[in-house]
Order: sequence, then structure tokens, then C-alpha cells
Amino acid sequence: MVKIVLSLIMISLLLLSLAVVVLHGEKPTVVATTTVLASIVEDLAGDKVVVEYISLPSLCPAHYDVKPSDAEKIKYASIVLSHGIEPWIDKLVNASGSRAQVFKGVCTSWSTPEDLRKCYVEVADILKKYLGVPVDEGLNKSLNTIDYIASWLRDFSKENGFIGTPVVVMRWQRSFINYLGFNIVASFGPPETVTLKEYSEVITNATKAHALLVIDNLPSGVDLGMKIAREVGAIEVAIHNFPKAAPEIMNVTDMWVYNVKLISNALKTANTTKTIEALSTQVSELKRGNDLLTMYLSISVITNVILLVGLIVAIVKLRGVKK
Repeated sequence: MVKIVLSLIMISLLLLSLAVVVLHGEKPTVVATTTVLASIVEDLAGDKVVVEYISLPSLCPAHYDVKPSDAEKIKYASIVLSHGIEPWIDKLVNASGSRAQVFKGVCTSWSTPEDLRKCYVEVADILKKYLGVPVDEGLNKSLNTIDYIASWLRDFSKENGFIGTPVVVMRWQRSFINYLGFNIVASFGPPETVTLKEYSEVITNATKAHALLVIDNLPSGVDLGMKIAREVGAIEVAIHNFPKAAPEIMNVTDMWVYNVKLISNALKTANTTKTIEALSTQVSELKRGNDLLTMYLSISVITNVILLVGLIVAIVKLRGVKK
């Protein structure tokens, strides 16, 4: 009986092991801390690897609260990729019991085409060296896409009046907004770090430069940006910093296209608002001018009437004298 029970246990363990192999063993599993890194791996390796990510695209990874399911993701990982801004990664890996190799400081900036090209090359080297995954085709395709989108962004910026337009920007989006040609007249950091002095400086500079937009970083929150926009009379627009936040945003280049369209719409609204304000001012000035003209005409009419009455009185008196 004992032998039968032991046999059943061994068979169960074997089936469990086979299940693990099926789920995690056929292809290497790459766990990325963010959707930026996950999307790069997907573009490079396609279906040659299993890709998991931890921090949601709507959240700042530095402030992400890990869950038990995150440790489960890492448990069977072959490698783990992180930017280096995730203070929780070491504890999470230790809690998972994973023996995966952890890479920190990968793709520390993805704000410009030049930065993103470096990210793809860096991740491609890791996948080839540590997993033996062929990525040359995916890398060439991705780099070509980045170059194409870079050209498209430059044209879009010119056509939509981005060049030289004064804006306020959240610091994490500064490099991207600068690449688009905007004139950044003020910037602010994460809301929880902004002091009253820094806030006052932003308001002063934005007001002086007549900033049209306050460009916010959606994962960092939008309350501060909206407050700045209200105070300086600008339009607030919040853009993404991590792909997969919407169905059409599969990677960073998709995100750039999505973001500049948001910015373009916001700028059109800002320009329309300014035009309406200018027209309203002109109408007010015309009305003031018309009121002044009416007053002057009224005074002129009254003066002429008085003169006419005086003339008539004088004529009557002269006739009386002659008689």
C-alpha cells in the first residue's frame, strides 16, 4: 500500500514537473519590470520567448506596490530586466526563490529616438548572450521603425506648430518635448517633491512667457499640472510614459505617435482659446471706442445746440435794438 501511495506521489510530482516544463521550459521566460522593457523584448524576440511584466503602464514603477503574483512571475524566469529605478526588485526576486539573472540599469532613458535605439541594442545583446535567442531580424526591423518614426515626428512637429511654442512640462517628459521642438519655459518634478518656491517659479516663468500648454506625465498624476494650467491660463495635457496603456500603444514608438496627437489636439484648443480671447478683447476695445465716440458726438451735439441757441438769442436781441 505504501509503495502504491509513493508511486502516486512520484507520478503527481512528475506530472507537475512536466506541466512546469510545458509552461516555462519550452521557451525562456523574460520578466521585465515595465512595459517599456517588455515591449522591446517582444519586438526583438517575438514568440521565441515568454514575456511578463510587473509594473502597470499607468503607474510609476518607483512607487509600485508588489503583489504575491509578481513573485510567481519571477519564480520561473530565465532573466529579469529592470531600469534601476525599482527599489523593490531585489526583495521581489529573493521572495520568489528565483535563480534568474537580474539585469539593472537597462534602458535608463527612452525619451528620444537616439535613446530608444540604444535600448534595443542593449536588450538584444542580453537576449543573445544569456539566452541564445536569435534577434538580429527583430533588431533591424525595430531600428528601421525608430528611424522612420523619428522623421515622422520631425515633420509632424513642424506641421502642427510645435516649434518654439512656449510650454511647461513635467520633468520626466522634458527630453521628449524638447526633441519635438517646443520652447520649455518651466518644468516641475514629481508632485510630492515640488516645494512652494519651485511652484512659484514655475508660475512666474510660465506667465511671463505666455505658456500655452502644461504637458503632464500621466503615471505621475495630473493634479499639479492642472493646477498650474488653471493659474497661468494654459491647457493641460497628460501624456503616457509607458506603452500598453491603450490597445493601440504596443511599444514606445506607438506611444510617441499617440502622445503627439494628444499634444496637437491640446495645442489647437489652446490656440482657439487664445483667438477667442483676442477677439473678445478687440470687441471690448471697439465697444469702448464706440462708447467714447458716442459720448463725444453727444457732447458735440449739445455744444452745437447751445451755440445755436446762443446765436438765435443774439440775433433776436440785435433785431430788438434796431427797432
